[in-house]
Amino acid sequence: MNLFDLILLIGICLIAAMFWRFRAISESVKTQMDAYCERQQLQLISIARVKTRIGSYRGKLDFHSDFVFEFSGNGEDSNQGYVKMVGLKVQNIDTPAYRVE
Repeated sequence: MNLFDLILLIGICLIAAMFWRFRAISESVKTQMDAYCERQQLQLISIARVKTRIGSYRGKLDFHSDFVFEFSGNGEDSNQGYVKMVGLKVQNIDTPAYRVE
């Protein structure tokens, strides 16, 4: 095994770990948004990642992710909200005014 093989192996391991972390973040936001929509009596339609970057929060290096989600307050209309996450924790949920029946 030469140096190139070692660097290639480390690169593949880092990409796999990053993919694994992205999946954990996506599953966490889906679970937390399901609970949020149930508490607010909303119907969650879909959720999608908009942006992910590396940053530090309180001295810890982790991924900062932005998500957009669609929801309905009355079962007929569709609205978009935004979620900001740091790691597996929701930092902010922003929803526009919506109609409830």
